[in-house]
Amino acid sequence: MQAVIQIKDLNKQFGGIVVADQIGLEVHAGEILGLIGPNGAGKTSLFNLISGLYAIDSGSIFLNGKPLAGMSTVQRARQGIARTWQHMRLFPSMSVLENLCVATRHFGAENILNLIVRPLSLKQAQASTEQKAMHTLERMQLHGLAHSSIGDLTFGQQKLVGLARALMNDGNCLLLDEPMAGVEGAAYETIKDIVREEALSGRAICVVEHNISFVKDLCSTAIFMANGKILERGTVDDLLASKTLETLYFGGAAA
Repeated sequence: MQAVIQIKDLNKQFGGIVVADQIGLEVHAGEILGLIGPNGAGKTSLFNLISGLYAIDSGSIFLNGKPLAGMSTVQRARQGIARTWQHMRLFPSMSVLENLCVATRHFGAENILNLIVRPLSLKQAQASTEQKAMHTLERMQLHGLAHSSIGDLTFGQQKLVGLARALMNDGNCLLLDEPMAGVEGAAYETIKDIVREEALSGRAICVVEHNISFVKDLCSTAIFMANGKILERGTVDDLLASKTLETLYFGGAAA
């Protein structure tokens, strides 16, 4: 089976700081891969390299077998890479619904000529986008807040909106950067259920998360990173039993 995301010999450094050191991994359709490790391990930097926010120094990244070299962040998003952010980067001046609508994968109104020669088609496309956004909000149990401003939402609700916005991109690669940070209660369970559903629908999902219980519940495979390197990979239970992880992540003493 071809990997949705395939990374080979990936390297990146900023001055003397190495954030990716010969990284190699694959994520397949329907898989939820967990990335764990201490702060500064290079986990978010890896997402930035995949999504095109950082340029790689060497190595290769493929999406559905297609090399991503030379593609901008916008082009990669249109190819089907969606992500969330540690700091959600929502648009505070827009409503919840508008925050989702601007994240759709293809939107013809970006082309000025379309506004002139295809106004009816664009109106229909906008209606379809809003319908999809409302359906996504219903999944998040936020449909009653569609026309609310972002500032009126709780932190947990804003995290749900961040995930909902990523789901507006219907590609098959989803990168989740600490989706559970600061989340508890009903929002926690909702996010967990939706991530599981998205994997079952065929998305390849990679999760950066410090909540080990969340990773253990959802991820069949996990990777432990430190200093830009993959040090261990295996099941979550395997990693939890690792002395390397105990020493570098939990501060335990090596045997």
